[in-house]
Amino acid sequence: MHSSFQLAKKYLQYYLSASNSKGHGMHSPFVFQFILHVLNNHSGYQPPIKIENLRRQLLTDNRLLEIEDLGAGSRVASSKKRTVRQLAKAALKPKKYAQLLYRLVNYYAPETILELGTSLGVTTSYLSAANPSAKIFTIEGSKAVAAIARENFEKLSLKNIELIQGSFDEHLTSAIHQLSSIDLAYIDGNHRYEPTMRYFHQLLPHLHNYSILIFDDIHWSEEMERAWEEIKGHTSVRYTIDVFFLGFVFFRQEFKVKQHFCIRF
Repeated sequence: MHSSFQLAKKYLQYYLSASNSKGHGMHSPFVFQFILHVLNNHSGYQPPIKIENLRRQLLTDNRLLEIEDLGAGSRVASSKKRTVRQLAKAALKPKKYAQLLYRLVNYYAPETILELGTSLGVTTSYLSAANPSAKIFTIEGSKAVAAIARENFEKLSLKNIELIQGSFDEHLTSAIHQLSSIDLAYIDGNHRYEPTMRYFHQLLPHLHNYSILIFDDIHWSEEMERAWEEIKGHTSVRYTIDVFFLGFVFFRQEFKVKQHFCIRF
């Protein structure tokens, strides 16, 4: 993985070179609508405040968990024993990005959602609340972490989430086959080249013209950057949007010219 210094340097390069987040001069109507309704619409979609209240509770929770890390490891800690508070501080998607995903689901209204990497369930809760009629499958490798996530879904009275505990490799195929097709998939775990590309190719046959893939931490390491470049170049991919910590992939075949956008967020 990149060091904190390398990541900060890459973020500065991204920030200076990315397109204006207001959409001025954007020639793609589709991407302009994405900027208007998803990136910047802070008034149209108000997520439930109770999800952020839950985040605050998790950041003070001193329960000790025994964690099996099945992914590429953590930038913050390598110990197998961590408190909920430590895990929340290190692993939860910041409010800014979690609420971006909420706006995305609210705007595009996907009916089937697959998430690889539940963690404590805060981002999953945003996905669920944004479209309560959606069917959500989420996979979490750690038994202890999955138990906390289930507890959190109950606290928030979220009824449209099915949490599968186990490794992605074990359960991804069965989760895919339980969904008629995949409208949205959020890949947030095992940040390495080979597994990321394997998940991408596993998902491809089950996607359609309006499906959206979201990859987390696309600049986290050289391996993830290599995977992101390969995904951008795939023949089925039409548009990608890079907001540095998240990469969005669109398959709209009506867009005859493949385009990639880097947008400041």
